[in-house]
Amino acid sequence: MRNRTEELIFDTGPLSHFAQQGWLGILRLVVGERVAVIPDTVTDELNAGIPGRPHLRLVLDAPWIERRDLTTENELRHLGQFAKMLVVNERNLGEAAVLAYAKANGATAIIDDRSARKVAQLHGVSCRGTLSLLCEAIHDGHLTISLVSTVADHLIESNYRLPFKPGGFERWARENCLIPAS
Repeated sequence: MRNRTEELIFDTGPLSHFAQQGWLGILRLVVGERVAVIPDTVTDELNAGIPGRPHLRLVLDAPWIERRDLTTENELRHLGQFAKMLVVNERNLGEAAVLAYAKANGATAIIDDRSARKVAQLHGVSCRGTLSLLCEAIHDGHLTISLVSTVADHLIESNYRLPFKPGGFERWARENCLIPAS
């Protein structure tokens, strides 16, 4: 059983694409008893995007996603550090806030952006991608390989960048030892 107090702090990208493709419930399932969190900057990004992408309202209305403002001195210091490394023309502020919150509070950042994940690794921030969560759910018997393959293909249809082409999840996951060998 996963630790209820473990916090998974999500970036905008995974939430947006899962909601757009109708798979937000899958994220709820893989979060399980853990706490799903978004920082205030991600809330702001989601609110700003609603006029052109109404599916973002689903994320903001999801009762299982908790909102946190970055307010402590430690959180704001880390935000400044990560913003210097990641933010360009106001892009990637969500990633910087996710990493700041994770670093300051011992949470796990859920980010699929490669550059943000590299920064996390360099600075000792616990960070995972959504594919890692999905593969964990396969191991735990909550999801099937077939279902995750379908989810991955739908995410690709929404122009979400994944490390394989449509139909390539199972092969990629096996090659990376993320799911059991057949």
